[in-house]
Amino acid sequence: MLPLVFELTSTAFTQGATVPARHTCSGENVSPALAWTAPPEGTASLALVVDDPDAPGRVWQHWLAWNLPATTRAIAEGGVGATMVQGTNDFKSVGYGGPCPPPGHGAHRYFFRLYALDAVLGLPPGATRPELDHAMKGHVLASTELMGKFWR
Repeated sequence: MLPLVFELTSTAFTQGATVPARHTCSGENVSPALAWTAPPEGTASLALVVDDPDAPGRVWQHWLAWNLPATTRAIAEGGVGATMVQGTNDFKSVGYGGPCPPPGHGAHRYFFRLYALDAVLGLPPGATRPELDHAMKGHVLASTELMGKFWR
């Protein structure tokens, strides 16, 4: 029997490739389409975090979302799931904020991380990354990531 592979992909870019400008502050700033394989048995919900560890001074949060149903296998471009709750990114807005590195700062890496959780989180809309991390603690069954790069 083969081990379960929990994999995150996008039709917009592949692992390690450039995130198209359409999905950044240099373009329409819409979230890319994402798809994933079945999460592990026992998954009650999914959470998504997008961040930039190359931002000056700290890791920059671009998108926080949770309580995607375990049966969900994709988010359409610019899409928001019906039961998906979104948090406050570091642009101080709720929802997706695309890659937007300082001009001339070089290539930044953007990690799209999907977590399979054994619980539905009781976080309200607009929660922050520390609040999400605290709520997920002890509930992560598996995770997968997709990394894209962007520079201006």
